[in-house]
This record gives sequence, C-alpha cells and structure tokens, in this order.
Amino acid sequence: MSDPAPLNDPYLAPFQPVIRARKKRAKDVEQALRKKGKGSLYAFCDYHLTFGLFYEDSAWVFREWAPNATEIHILCDRTNWEKDDRYRLEPMGNGIFEGRFESDRFYHEMPYRLKVAWPGNEGDRIPTAARRVVQDLSTLIFNAQVWDPPTPYQWTIQRFDPPDEPLLIYEAHVGMALEEGRVGTYAEFEHHILPKIIQAGYTAIQFMAIQEHPYYGSFGYHVSSFFAPSSRFGTPEELKSLIDACHRSGIRVLMDIIHSHAVNNEVEGLSRFDGTLFQFFHDGPKGIHRQWDSRCFDYGKHEVLQFLLSNIRYWVEEFRLDGFRFDGITSMLFEDHGLGRAFTGYPDYFQDDLDQDALSYLYLANRVAHDLNPGLITIAEDVCGYPELAAPLDKNGIGFDYRYAMGIPDHWIKLLKETRDEDWHMGTLWYELTSKRSEEKTISYAESHDQALVGDQTIMMRLMGESIYTGMEADNPNPFTFRAVSLHKMIRLITLFTADSGYLNFMGNEFGHPEWVDFPSARNHFSFHYARRQWSLKYNDRLFYAKLFEFDRQMIALARSHNPFAFKDTALLNIHEDDKIMAFRRGNLILVFNFHPGHSYIDYMFGAPPGEYRLILDSDDPVFGGHGRLVPDQTHFTLLNSNPTDQSHRLSLYIPSYTAQILKRVESPEKS
Repeated sequence: MSDPAPLNDPYLAPFQPVIRARKKRAKDVEQALRKKGKGSLYAFCDYHLTFGLFYEDSAWVFREWAPNATEIHILCDRTNWEKDDRYRLEPMGNGIFEGRFESDRFYHEMPYRLKVAWPGNEGDRIPTAARRVVQDLSTLIFNAQVWDPPTPYQWTIQRFDPPDEPLLIYEAHVGMALEEGRVGTYAEFEHHILPKIIQAGYTAIQFMAIQEHPYYGSFGYHVSSFFAPSSRFGTPEELKSLIDACHRSGIRVLMDIIHSHAVNNEVEGLSRFDGTLFQFFHDGPKGIHRQWDSRCFDYGKHEVLQFLLSNIRYWVEEFRLDGFRFDGITSMLFEDHGLGRAFTGYPDYFQDDLDQDALSYLYLANRVAHDLNPGLITIAEDVCGYPELAAPLDKNGIGFDYRYAMGIPDHWIKLLKETRDEDWHMGTLWYELTSKRSEEKTISYAESHDQALVGDQTIMMRLMGESIYTGMEADNPNPFTFRAVSLHKMIRLITLFTADSGYLNFMGNEFGHPEWVDFPSARNHFSFHYARRQWSLKYNDRLFYAKLFEFDRQMIALARSHNPFAFKDTALLNIHEDDKIMAFRRGNLILVFNFHPGHSYIDYMFGAPPGEYRLILDSDDPVFGGHGRLVPDQTHFTLLNSNPTDQSHRLSLYIPSYTAQILKRVESPEKS
C-alpha cells in the first residue's frame, strides 16, 4: 500500500519524513491494538464492558483492574461500609479482580465504593468504570451507585440522521443554564433551555461538563469518573431524554470530552487507584500538570488506550452522541504542555519534545469515533495550531473533522483591548478571519466559554464596561452605547460569514450577556450569582439585549437559508484602511462592513459581479437597535465602468458608520 498523499501546505515539505514517521508509529500502535482485539479495534474498546458492575445470568458480576492491589472489597450499607468477605473480589491474574454475587446483593440506586489494599496501605476508591457516581449532600462523600432502572429509557429516535444544514453550534453548560441561582438539571434544560436554542436557530449543541467531576467550579475539566454523566444534573435517563429531544428537533449533540488530563483526587478519581501513581498516568513529574493541578495520562500504555478509546465507544453507544470536542490537545502533544510557547514557525512542531504516544492516541480516537459512526463529528481544541490535526487520514492527517479557529477570538480581544477603532487594520483582520490550511476545516467564533469565564471578559463587557449595568436602555441616545451595540453585531456577523465550515456561540453571548461566569467558591462566598444566565434580559424590549438577540436570530436564520460554508470561495471585493471599509462575496451574497467610528459614505463604489442586488440584512435596522439609515429591502444595480478599456461592474452604496449590510444577488426569472 502506498503512503498517503502529503499535506498540501508547501511549507511542510521539509518535515514530511517526520510526519510520515509519526503516522507510521500511530499505525503500528493501531495494529498492536487490533491484534489484542482479535483483529478488531472495535472489540479492543471494551473496558466498560469488562470492568464495573453487571447483572449477568441471574447474578451480579463485578470486575476491576488494579495491577498493584493485593485485595479489593466492595463497601456498602450491607457491610456497614467496612470490609466484609462476602463482598470480597478475587484476584484473577493480570491485575484483574472479580466477584460474583447473588441477585439480592445489590439493588437499583444502592450506593457503594471499593476498599483497595496494596503493599503497605489501603484506601477507599470509586470503581474505574463506574457509570453512576453520586455525592451525599450531608457528608459530601462521593460513592458509586448501582444503576439498573426497572424501566430503561426508551429512545423515540432510534437512528438520528442530522439534517443537511450548516454547523451552527450553541455551546452550553447544563448546570448554569437557568436564571435561578442554583444548579440546573438535564430535565430543566430539556424543557426550558432547549426551546430557546431552537428559537435562536442553532443546529448543534455542544455540552460542557457532562463527565463526572467532583468540583463544580472546575467547569467539568477535572474529570473523576469518565464513564459517568454528572449526577448533579440528574440521572442518565434524564440525559438520554435531553439528547433524544434534541434529535427530535433536528439538533446534533456534541460533548466536550476530557482525555487530556484527569483530576488528581485519589478517593473520587483515578490517581493512585491501586496505590501507584503510574497505573493510568505517567510516574514522577511528567504525570503532574502543575498549572492545571491534575494528572497526565500515559498514552503509551495499552491499558490506558483501552480505557480512553472505550470511553468514546461508551458515550456514542450508550448516549447516542453525535460528536466530541476534544479538549486540551496542545497540552497532550508537548511535554511542556505548550506553556509559555508562541509556536511561531513550523520547526516548533517537529522537534523531539512532542509526545508521540499522545499523537498516536488522537489518531486512534478519530479512527474509533468514525468507525463507530462515519457521520460523527470530532473537533480539535488546540491553541498551538499543530498542522495535521484536522487533515484527513489519506493526507497524512490525524483525522479530526474540524478544528476551532482559536486565533480569531484572541484577535478580537486584542483589537478591543489595545487598539482604537480608527486604528483597526483591515488587512490584518481579514487575514485572521480567513487564513487556514487548505486540507483542514475550521469552526470560527468571536467568543466562547473561555472568554466568558471570570478573569476574562465577554465582548459586550469589553465594549460597555460598567456602563453595561446602566446604559442598555433601548432609548438611550448615548453614542458610547450605540458603538458597543453596533460592534457586537458586526463582530458576530463578519466572524460567521467568513467562517470556513462552522460557527460557535456560548449561551447568552448572542444577546450580550452582561456578566461573566463564576461558579460558587470560597472567593465569592459560594454565590450562584454569576453561575446562571439572565434570560429575562433578552425578552425585555426596553433593553438592547432584546435587539441583539433579534439580530443574532435573523443572522443565524440567514446562515441556515444561504449556508455560507457551502462556498469555499470567500472573495474580497474591497478593503480600505483609511475608510475602514471591507466588502466580500460569499456565494450570491455580498457583505459590506464600515468599521469607521465617525465616517459614513455616500455613493461608495467598489467592484462586484454584474447584476441586481437586494438588501436582506441591515445591522442598522431599528429592530436591531440601529438608527435606520438604510431603506429596507432596497435594490441596487451594478454600474458599468465608464472607462471603455475597463468593462468591470461596480456597486454604489450608502454605507453608514458602524454598520454591516448583506446584499443578495437577484436572479433573473429565466435563471431562477
């Protein structure tokens, strides 16, 4: 079999031997795993089917993997939470312990945990493949829980085939989705928040913090039980009901999956599960992520690969997820986790400090995910820009379907923090919005949860400052507020319609949510004030929030009806640094932006394909909080250049300051 074709980027040519060697090593690992799975990578991914508690043949069976353990007991109310030989697991060899128990030994919702002993010590542990973990609200102790409902969830959508629509992702957190200051649930999200997302028009939901995590304030990044959906939001059946409801509405469900590290808790998590630091993780300093205060997986161990790859299979098969956002890829790939590195040139990616085992795991993760479901979506969250992540396998890529264009929100923040409006460089902005490798599909966003978390600021907070609490009345004539409202709309519109293959928004940001995200902790006296979403603001017609939401709703509707991602040609028609004008074509649409803070232009001319154009979206429309300086549905005809040697056509427009407009080319009846 011949080698896959190289990536198209000519600057990668000197590194092709390294790229091929890395891919060969990943394929060698794949072959080794297939051999262990008797020829099947799918069969190898059976950790969740081998370990844990199961009811089989009228009896309960429990298995655990703990190579350094000397004995394991199950603790529960029937043992008074003490070691009892009736609940002892027997060593079976290869680090596996097993126990078989009568059918009355366990019951649905029964709490239990393990007592694991190793040379010189012992400790309480949660099973490594626990599918349900709950916290006692009085003692705050976490326990596994038997989950064997008498009536398992009955799916209404047996096979979800997503509609052929553009990928417009609504990033959400179940717990903080309510306006009330408390932890929300899967059921409440289904009944109260999902309708809002449907109304907003997004075609996919990306759920954060679903895997069980002991500390709510970690935003789900410090995972303890990888196979357990977080019980603080409800039951597994309620999560299935939420996913089913999304599918009934034609909405894909993506999950943020954390395989880049794990919580360092030892009772609740995997760390030192069998008394060693290296069962799942690297031993010594390499196994500790000091900035994140977490444990780093050893992707070179086949048992760890089995655990993580099985985790992908479990979430797809058990909860029918449509895709994953893989978090923290830069941290996985580099031994220094990429901390403090700029990654300014290709040589930075191809030195000896890359963790080849981690790269091989990412290749295998994509292989497993797409073998499970060829239509499943995998998205790489990578801040360093590693050049082959979202390239297809036949291009020597790692196989992610998309990568997030993480430089775009960083550029918006830099502009808003450091540069006066009149000094924005249009050429640099265009480059940041549109540059990508030809093999890779990217998803753009102006801001995500990263920008909304405490310590950072949302775009609206940066634009308004403290005035966001006093200056958002819709009848407020303050030019400062008008600037903020206008740029909020323009930034989103240009980010979406220059995006390559998808767009993302974090919940609430579409209407300029006025406050950041901060979970209850000692520093805020355990307040939920900032761990919620103030939906009532977007329904208050007296405030600009309602205007911003209506703009976002119509913008998303326009993206769905005209799908800009179907047209890879984003043609720049005009850019002028002094005028702060940018105009470009996407399909049969022309988008025109005037970022100048004070100059409006009459009869502004630029080249365009000949024809008739109708105004279909105007950010200055009063319904969006604008001044109404353009005529609704106005039609424009291109003008033939008067120069006989230049037969090009031009549009002549009125372009008010701080506005964006979209013109649609009107097809003649014989062409339509």
